[in-house]
Amino acid sequence: MNAWYECKIKYRKTDENGKDKLVSEPYLIDALSFTEAEKRTQEELSQYISTEFRITNIKTANYSEIIPVEDGDRWFKCKLSLISFDEEKGQERRSNSYMLVQANTAKEAYDNLYDYLNGTTSDFEIPAIAESPILDVFPYHGGDALEEENELRSEEVTLEEEETNEVYS
Repeated sequence: MNAWYECKIKYRKTDENGKDKLVSEPYLIDALSFTEAEKRTQEELSQYISTEFRITNIKTANYSEIIPVEDGDRWFKCKLSLISFDEEKGQERRSNSYMLVQANTAKEAYDNLYDYLNGTTSDFEIPAIAESPILDVFPYHGGDALEEENELRSEEVTLEEEETNEVYS
């Protein structure tokens, strides 16, 4: 089962003033293990960072879901409380989870999360939203990988149809 790993990297970056400074940046990687998270971090970030970088920390992230939004430029950590009623004890129970939502502002993150959860059968509250330091999220299969997989499947179907037509010809 895949899990989310927060991978922190350090590298030298030139700022707006032309000065080199050492920066530390966290990224979220979808992987099967710590080893794979390290490998995927190297692969993904080497495409964007031209200088040498080091992975300084990898830890499991406690996000139950990641909600990407195309026009969002930041990530917000949202605390979600699912409310249920325990009939035996006659009490209201809350189970908390965290979701990472992409948005431009905290209000927009709230709206995106609310829209995402709207229509669920559970009662819920959103007690906290905070901007996350995470700069980018790399799911196991990004949109491009899914598109490539769909293209391959359609090519396979086309090949199978051609083979079937040859058999019946």
